[in-house]
Amino acid sequence: MLKVRVIPTLLWKNLGLVKGIAFDSWRSVGTVMPALKVYNTRDVDELILVDIAATLEARHVDYEELNELAAECFVPLTVGGGVRTIDDIRNLLRAGADKVSINSTAYDHPQLVSEGAERYGSQCIVASIDARKRADGQHECFSHAGTRATGREPSAWARELEALGAGEILITSVERDGTMQGYDLELVRAVTEAVSIPVIASGGAGNYEHIYQAINDSGASAAAAASIFHFTHQTPMEAKAYLASQDIPVRNANVRQGFRQSA
Repeated sequence: MLKVRVIPTLLWKNLGLVKGIAFDSWRSVGTVMPALKVYNTRDVDELILVDIAATLEARHVDYEELNELAAECFVPLTVGGGVRTIDDIRNLLRAGADKVSINSTAYDHPQLVSEGAERYGSQCIVASIDARKRADGQHECFSHAGTRATGREPSAWARELEALGAGEILITSVERDGTMQGYDLELVRAVTEAVSIPVIASGGAGNYEHIYQAINDSGASAAAAASIFHFTHQTPMEAKAYLASQDIPVRNANVRQGFRQSA
């Protein structure tokens, strides 16, 4: 098994850092730069930074602001939000992103994924999928910050994105987002079983056991989380220590083997 990653997610809106529940009721949790500097010291493997308003407002990420943020970021940085063209991908990479997350545009213009992978390498392209569970119990992909139904089933869409050249899949449960009630393990498992590329589980982490379940029970290669790190005393370092205590390989040989389950 490859070493598992723990990845804090930073949701960026109007230069501020926010967190909501089920992609709604956004609450300010500070500004991006201080949070980024804190995570630099907290043994994180990577960071995901998403401008949640960019697609809905039909604009791109503020490249100048991103450049300033990236200059202070000492871990791999995935950036998403408003990615519509190959120029957007190029500009994000030039501004300091290590990877680019593509979501809404891929449904209507899947060639963006393949063109981005061909030009910059699959390792730079993270295909993001936001999914909701319908009344019939089946999952459906939603675009535009979870507001538009696409009619696509997540695992089938993940296979298409892999075939197009995506290097990773970021799968988020809209309903579980911000609830801290645990990942949608059924959704994560369906996607991990459908593809051979790494899958990042997102949406619902509330404690270290939830992260362990996403990895051990559903086969995710990484766990992305926000509320657990914003609103509790739990940390990425302790999350990795907990995973190590459960015989899950994690990055950083210096990670503590003991852990304290925080409230």
